[in-house]
Amino acid sequence: MSDYMSIDHLRFLLYQVHDIESILSFDYFADYDRSSIDILIDSVKDYSDKELYPFFQEMDEKGAYFEDGKVHVHPQIGKIMKDSGANGWLGTTFDYDDGGMQMPHTVANSLWHIMESANNHVPGYLGLTSGSANLIRTFGTKELYDTYGPKMLAGEWGGTMCLTEPQAGSSLSDITTSATANSDGSYNMKGHKIFISGGDHEFCENFVHLTIARIDGAPAGTKGISLFVVPKKRIKEDGSLENNDVETAGDFQKLGQKGYCTTHLVFGENDDSKGWLVGEANKGLKYMFMMMNGARIDVGLTAASTATAAYYASLQYAKERPQGRLVSDSGRKDATAEQTLIINHPDVRRMLLLQKAITEGSISLLLECSKYADIAHAGNEEEKGNALLLLELLVPIAKTYPSEKGQESISNGLQVLGGYGYTSEFILQQYYRDIRIMSLYEGTTGIQSIDLLGRKIPMANGKALQLLLAKVTSVIKEASTHDSLKDQASQLTEALGLMGKVLNHLAPIAAQGKINTYLSDATIFMKMMGNVVIAYQWLHMGLAAAQALGADEKDYQDAFYQGKITTMKFYYKYELPLIAGDATTLMDDQRITMQEDILSALS
Repeated sequence: MSDYMSIDHLRFLLYQVHDIESILSFDYFADYDRSSIDILIDSVKDYSDKELYPFFQEMDEKGAYFEDGKVHVHPQIGKIMKDSGANGWLGTTFDYDDGGMQMPHTVANSLWHIMESANNHVPGYLGLTSGSANLIRTFGTKELYDTYGPKMLAGEWGGTMCLTEPQAGSSLSDITTSATANSDGSYNMKGHKIFISGGDHEFCENFVHLTIARIDGAPAGTKGISLFVVPKKRIKEDGSLENNDVETAGDFQKLGQKGYCTTHLVFGENDDSKGWLVGEANKGLKYMFMMMNGARIDVGLTAASTATAAYYASLQYAKERPQGRLVSDSGRKDATAEQTLIINHPDVRRMLLLQKAITEGSISLLLECSKYADIAHAGNEEEKGNALLLLELLVPIAKTYPSEKGQESISNGLQVLGGYGYTSEFILQQYYRDIRIMSLYEGTTGIQSIDLLGRKIPMANGKALQLLLAKVTSVIKEASTHDSLKDQASQLTEALGLMGKVLNHLAPIAAQGKINTYLSDATIFMKMMGNVVIAYQWLHMGLAAAQALGADEKDYQDAFYQGKITTMKFYYKYELPLIAGDATTLMDDQRITMQEDILSALS
């Protein structure tokens, strides 16, 4: 079996940390139990070992490319699309009535974690197809879904979301793609979209582009954005397909994720591109944010999974590579002794523990977010409301922390390998290149940080933050009853107090209407809060491990649980203390980046 992730850690999170069985108690998920989940996990791991991981390096070496007006990708993509349709993976969380498996998000994302760890080039094709179909299912008419959904869930047609335009970038209020109404209910579409992931290739018969555009006469800004289904090929009355004037102008050649195509699409070059409105006019951005929030979780999961695979590659190398000799307490080396494995050097262990702490903490956070998505779908009204608030608050962190800290994690892995890590002979350099895009996908770190501090912290008069603090405080209280966790429980309590102090310092700035000033260091706040949230994840994992160690029956050996507690202690010694520097920066009223003379400093 290939070592690119830990099934044991995944099951530990599902059953002992996040209590998946509490989700299975909802009637909506009644068909699932621990046995069926274990079967799913084992089957997806077996499939990933055979069909995803062996092609990971080859997809990088033989990446997607544009030639003769077409995008070409690795042929294994076609097999995986069809297999995913046949296995039901494209409709995991859909209702049975819509052709889905009615699976909890927590379980589905556990399966995606396995696949993304095996080959991060592949799941984007699947996730965007599933997400696009879900958007049509949620906001479109039954007729619209019946027209496109079944083919998408079968893996025969691909799906995308088309937001970004050359002149607008992340500023969606500035998009210019237009939609002109026709008498038959369709719209004539015209415009350019760039950075469209999975936007075209030869292994899907058709592509269904979920596209934002402005209907003629719509209000300016984001209030005038509508959402449309724009297929690459439209369906004729006899059921056959014809071109819909959606042309692929090229494929962006990227630093990493080379097996995952990224296209430039042109709509209506010949004034014959038809689109169909999804939901109501001028509500497109609201609809699209549902898919974007899901996509942000997906990006965080891909980043965490990529960093996970890099960790296991680093660990394997450290266990096999002999180099140097340990320095004795006298400060001398015995030159006649055999070389030691590098995993015995303390600094290598530090780098490996940092990788483990970042990756396992990230996966835990992403599964907690998935659990809130399940409660929001199947719980009672109060449970749904609270879960949605928690999910909204945590999404920007769940996307950003794994994307940013995952880069640091893989960089440490490359350092473990030394000079070999920088060569194409070893896989670390590919993981390092692949993860770099994750902090850009679906809104950059700066955008996520402004969203967190500017929208999510004050959301519902601060209720979301209060709900999260109650969760953290509950874990702290329970952890305080275990001698092995008392110090960390106390440290996290102090961290919460420091974060509260920062927010109390910033709140009056926002209250005075100085929003630009309030948000000027939002990225620093994101870094601080992300660190605190992952520390909470580690205390939660440490608590589950301590409880297991005290139990008569255990799922794993004592060494497994002790390893979790050791990694938790590592995080609290080396990572959580970094928030003190962030707090100092955030409470320093010098706004250097906002000074009028800043341009002269940059010249």
